[in-house]
Amino acid sequence: MTEISSKPKITSLDIARSWCKENGFIFPSSEIYGGFAAVYDYGHYGYLLKENIKKLWEKSMSQERNDVLLLDSAIFMHPKTWDASGHLSSFSDVLIEDKKTHVRYRADHLVEDWLNSKTKEELEQIATQLTNESVKEMVVKRNLDKATPEEIYEIMKVSKFPGLENYTVPRNFGLMVKSNLGVTDGTITDENAVYLRAETCQGIYLNFKNVLQSYRMKLPFGIAQVGKAFRNEIVARQFIFRTREFEQMEMQYFLHPSMMSQKFEEWKNIRMNWYIETLGINPKRLRFRDHDKLAHYASAACDIEYKFGSIGEFKEVEGIHARGDWDLGNHQKFSGENLDYFDQETNERFIPHVLETSVGLNRCVMMVIEDSLYEEEFKDTDGSKNFRTVMKIKKTLAPIKVAVLPLSKKMELQNKSIEVQSMLKTHFFTQYDETGSIGKRYRRQDEIGTPYCVTIDFETLNDNCVTVRDRDTMKQDRVSISDLTDYLLVNLNS
Repeated sequence: MTEISSKPKITSLDIARSWCKENGFIFPSSEIYGGFAAVYDYGHYGYLLKENIKKLWEKSMSQERNDVLLLDSAIFMHPKTWDASGHLSSFSDVLIEDKKTHVRYRADHLVEDWLNSKTKEELEQIATQLTNESVKEMVVKRNLDKATPEEIYEIMKVSKFPGLENYTVPRNFGLMVKSNLGVTDGTITDENAVYLRAETCQGIYLNFKNVLQSYRMKLPFGIAQVGKAFRNEIVARQFIFRTREFEQMEMQYFLHPSMMSQKFEEWKNIRMNWYIETLGINPKRLRFRDHDKLAHYASAACDIEYKFGSIGEFKEVEGIHARGDWDLGNHQKFSGENLDYFDQETNERFIPHVLETSVGLNRCVMMVIEDSLYEEEFKDTDGSKNFRTVMKIKKTLAPIKVAVLPLSKKMELQNKSIEVQSMLKTHFFTQYDETGSIGKRYRRQDEIGTPYCVTIDFETLNDNCVTVRDRDTMKQDRVSISDLTDYLLVNLNS
């Protein structure tokens, strides 16, 4: 096989949604009722891909290290948690509403779209009419993510935003999702409200003391967990990149403040290498981006961004933050519990500082699919041109590792194929497929990223050998059934 050309398959969000649904990776939630905005269900292949990413993250974070332990904290936490974290007072987006249609928008996104229609010269002219230097910078960069309602409204007026009189004045909109847990009459008040967690890291902070004591840990050490979080997004868009229910893979690394600068750089390199070496992401589509504005408690913040073809720009997949002692300090203040650390070697007592790495698991799934899915035009051995869609995903990530394909529906071949699949099932996720021509079945497996197809033909009944086809090269090997498991184990781990 000689490859002629190869180009990315996912070039728009519509293609991403359509491909994921058609191939059983991701479905719109509650679709038979018309769907449920910004919520998605993962099908068999999507679930397996997500779990494989999760397992590789847990392996690199904890299994291969001695200084990071795993945790699975509850989604519901004491309401005071969110007072201490600052979420109840400041965790919000800016909402604006059309007075006539009552359609709600994220004000920063709405105005950014307007600014994107302007030339560089026009943006600079708008900026000169603004008084605040940071707001001027937001306009020039077309990034209003950190803007207040008042700042956005000022930009709208100065830039002569079209139809301004048809919109409400921008206001903050809380992103915490309330629940009536334990309330029998269904009435939620500020006094009895509980919340679905907006981030997983708070459960780690609440268990810092338990982990420290139960496992006799010494600084520096980390606590890592994977779990769901929930946000009441005004408008969630961009497919699974931004949803109201999502999964995070977070690690909080507790250390002495004197170590923060060194460890921050170390973890930046560790995390970037994980994407390139473990997930196999194209390094040309990855970059670091330092934050222009830091939270009041942070000394450094950096994102790892991936250039999504479906979105058309670099977007964050992971944040790395030097958070200081703000988190543990606030929980100590609000709870009254002592959360400091005593270093017996230096005779020093202090509240540990926190270095955070926070990954969006859903965004990782989207990134891996985009980065590995290609349309190929190639020449067959007879010289004829052919086309295929192939997911050249890392073998460790592939949802299905081996497909078992009887060459025909003859009973003896079916029985032999089921026998071979039963042998392989104890080691791999497999799939049995007998529908359509062998070429079409190869193409189906190529598209979902299956590394190897095992074909049982009539010769198998005589020589007890099968044909193993490689997804990437399309090369075929004849392998004895007795050697098949070892052959696959070696090649899947290569």
